[in-house]
Amino acid sequence: MYSPDTTKYLIHISVTAEGVVEKPDVVGAIFGQTEGLLGEDLDLRDLQRTGRVGRIDVQITSKKGETKGEIMISSSLDRAETAILAASLETIDRVGPCVAHVSVESIEDIRVSKRKKIVERAKEILIERFEDGTIDSDELLDDVRQTLRIEKIGSIGEERSPAGPNVLESDAIIIVEGRADVLNLLRYGIKNAVAVEGTNIPKSVVELCEKKTTTAFFDGDRGGELILRELLQVADIDFVAFSPKGKSVEDMTRKEVIKTLRNKVPVEYVRDQYFETSTELPADLRFSRAVPDADESPERKGRHHTPAKRPRDSSGGPLSLREHIEDVKGQSLARFLNDDLTVVKELRSDEVEKAIETIDTSATGLVLDRPVDQKLLDRLVQKGMSYVAARDFKGIIKRPLTIRLLKMGS
Repeated sequence: MYSPDTTKYLIHISVTAEGVVEKPDVVGAIFGQTEGLLGEDLDLRDLQRTGRVGRIDVQITSKKGETKGEIMISSSLDRAETAILAASLETIDRVGPCVAHVSVESIEDIRVSKRKKIVERAKEILIERFEDGTIDSDELLDDVRQTLRIEKIGSIGEERSPAGPNVLESDAIIIVEGRADVLNLLRYGIKNAVAVEGTNIPKSVVELCEKKTTTAFFDGDRGGELILRELLQVADIDFVAFSPKGKSVEDMTRKEVIKTLRNKVPVEYVRDQYFETSTELPADLRFSRAVPDADESPERKGRHHTPAKRPRDSSGGPLSLREHIEDVKGQSLARFLNDDLTVVKELRSDEVEKAIETIDTSATGLVLDRPVDQKLLDRLVQKGMSYVAARDFKGIIKRPLTIRLLKMGS
């Protein structure tokens, strides 16, 4: 239609003819009725011959005895000359045998259109094509520190289990699944983690559990559940930290790691979730460790005492899950909690069934001082609860996989 190399303007003209006409009629009318009108310098045929005006593009349709359409003419003349040429076309009053009306609708500056396209494309390139070159000082420091921390990771025992540098010296340890989990915890300054690397728990890790306060911290998937089940059978664990469902320890952020470890719960609360009967447990783990053996070392006695009831926190600050359990225990209360472990609603434990239907959707867990049966458990699952901590679980035939069951104990 026009040459993008030389065209400056595009004249848009509307044409209406009171009758049926064709394109050649319109083109003929343009040349015939403007010939000699503007002098030799602006003669349309000469302008086309020298390339200062492009070809005439006509688009018309006929309907019910009337023809309407658009004429477009490209121009490389200056603004004034283009305006004069456009105005001369409005003098056309007949097309073929029909009366016609011609009007200039607009004169498009091709360079402006190009500039708009350039700007839009430049924005896309700026957002999509540039590599991220922003400098974050925290990221630079983390990269440098990561190298040092990787160098610090060691191993313990004959099995060469990956471990942080402080595992042997620390009074407490964190047991994770693999080397990547140890590295991620090192990245956040946690240096007392040791990996079991599968369901075959290393003997050196079992021996460490006998001497130190131990927290199990595994992935929130089926594999993590299986490793925890075996660990509870062969080792002396004190606490369990539950990762979010489907979340791996190696992929967790610092905030998620700290929050999960802060909300660890005593192993007595979760043991019944993994063993249907106490006979599945080794003999030395069948009884609650709340009562230490007479010949147990003072160090282990100090680890297994039953925590005293925590006084109510009047400051309004969020508690850990363990603290919520201790607050509710023996009070005949129930608390619906959200993801941040803040109280959504507190009520009497015998009013839970009525409250389930109207409870805020932000509630993700329930702590209550009463037994839970299959009917109540099914309703909590339907409501989307991710865990329930109760005094006991009675008549549970079908245990849903989407909810954790935490037993308070006596």
